[in-house]
Amino acid sequence: MDEFDYVIVGAGTAGCLLANRLSADANATVLLLEAGGRDNYHWIHIPVGYLYCISNPRTDWCFSTENEAGLNGRALAYPRGKVLGGCSSINGMIYMRGQARDYDRWRQMGCTGWGWDDVLPFFRKSEDYYAGADEFHGAGGEWRVEEMRLHWDILDAFRAAAEAAGIPRTADFNRGDNEGSSYFKVNQRHGVRVNSAKAFLHPVAARKNLKVETNAQVARIVLEDGEARGVEFMQGNARRTVRARREVILAAGSVGSPHVLELSGIGSGSALQQAGIPVAVERSQVGENLQDHLQLRLAYKVSGIRTLNEQASRLFGKMAIGLEYLLKRSGPMAMAPSQLGIFTRSAPHFETPNLQFHVQPLSLDKFGDAVHPFPAFTASVCNLRPESRGSIHATSADFRRQPAIRPNYLAAEADRMVAADAIRLTRRIASQAPLQPYKPQEFKPGPDYQSEEDLVRAAGEIGTTIFHPVGTCRMGADPDSVVDERLRVRGVGKLRIADASIMPTITSGNTNTPTLMIAEKAASLILSA
Repeated sequence: MDEFDYVIVGAGTAGCLLANRLSADANATVLLLEAGGRDNYHWIHIPVGYLYCISNPRTDWCFSTENEAGLNGRALAYPRGKVLGGCSSINGMIYMRGQARDYDRWRQMGCTGWGWDDVLPFFRKSEDYYAGADEFHGAGGEWRVEEMRLHWDILDAFRAAAEAAGIPRTADFNRGDNEGSSYFKVNQRHGVRVNSAKAFLHPVAARKNLKVETNAQVARIVLEDGEARGVEFMQGNARRTVRARREVILAAGSVGSPHVLELSGIGSGSALQQAGIPVAVERSQVGENLQDHLQLRLAYKVSGIRTLNEQASRLFGKMAIGLEYLLKRSGPMAMAPSQLGIFTRSAPHFETPNLQFHVQPLSLDKFGDAVHPFPAFTASVCNLRPESRGSIHATSADFRRQPAIRPNYLAAEADRMVAADAIRLTRRIASQAPLQPYKPQEFKPGPDYQSEEDLVRAAGEIGTTIFHPVGTCRMGADPDSVVDERLRVRGVGKLRIADASIMPTITSGNTNTPTLMIAEKAASLILSA
């Protein structure tokens, strides 16, 4: 078939759910296009397998940023899922909605229907919460949420130290107010990753009105008479075109969706001209408004308490880890990348928590390296609502060329202040009595960094992405926004975007679950049109 009612670009977190919901109408035909392959790689499904999926071209686009002034001239690897399930196949599996304030702010910005009370039903609809349904959680949906299947005394000690520093404990981060400390809930089922392909796509793969094409990279949207009429894509050496009777829906993510728009001539005239792309529709904000969470990874040596470093750096320790997972589906191989979470304020004037900690019972020089051969833990902390804004723009008319990714980390003075305060707060927690029996010694960035200037420089040295890019196809009520509150691209008919790129402002936490909510709401908007 070369004509469908709906053509969805991207089979990631959002695309898989959209394909499920739209194909539930037996009278509608749906084509789902994915640039990557199938999610049959075993490391996708073993939770610790993210170590083997990130920076692996089988599952990752392997993007990198431009050199960043705020990171002292460094460029960062910028992982994005390139496989069925997208980022939900390679991410940290953390189930996090953010704060009610995030969505109420969207509504206050003119995005009618996107307040907390509006979106909570869409979070609950797809959820299968381990403790059952209540006012805030759903049960029986496709998106399984469970408790972690492991325990570390060093994390308990850090949590107690946070409490001693004035940060309360909480049982649930997902009720609108995530202040406090708790162990993250994860998208797993009995110690196995649940990605969006497994949850939403594979169970409906037999539907006759749903077609899934993998290894199919979209080159452009076909525009005719001011409307999206289909897409052109490459599959192997073949260039194909498919038509869309009702809509084209971009779900290619905060990197992919603005890139596809620009490749199609939809974007800022100056940006398109620099890339050698003819302007079809002037939309100045395409690719702008990039926001991301920059994590500062502070590391501490300890003694007299077990960490993962000792076990994972020895052959017999690794064998024991593998055996535990094989027999029980528990232990380090069942671990999400971060286990203990803390949400708090860097300063008293913040209305709600503006910092998130991801605390891990291990340390390493950088992601992908071997763990250190001595006992240690890492306390990563990020600014939840950065003021810095970056961009993603095409550099060429060739769809195979990576766009230029410029997060512009720490460009805003307020972000530099929060970064310095975040390091100070981490040190204050580490100095509390519950951690003192284990003699924590900061070695990253190290105690020599003390002044405000030192701490900002340290943030530039140890800062790295926590993989939460959003905002590059901003939703808004203003005419400059890329999409309206119904996610329709302004100035182009029959074209919609449903992924994290539409966020006006970043949510206060991990962004995978909010992306799923966006897709759920988008499906409702499309089906009610």
